[in-house]
Amino acid sequence: MVLLDIREPQELAICHIKGAHHLPLSQIHTRWQEIPRERPVVVFCHHGIRSAALVNQLRQVGLDNLINMIGGIDAWSREVDPSVPVY
Repeated sequence: MVLLDIREPQELAICHIKGAHHLPLSQIHTRWQEIPRERPVVVFCHHGIRSAALVNQLRQVGLDNLINMIGGIDAWSREVDPSVPVY
């Protein structure tokens, strides 16, 4: 599985999930082909709204291996790893 962080660089500077791949949403339109297709990709942003919209858009171009992380990195910080700062 791949964790794909689509937050912008200024958000990444605040906190991140160790091992996650970073591809800012602002660059997706030119770099979406970089997203792996051979394994599940969990896409996340701050609260899960931008990532949900992106997952829906990319499914329309054939990427059927994408999963939205509901609640985003905020939920991750609160429910999985409290060492990741909440912002």
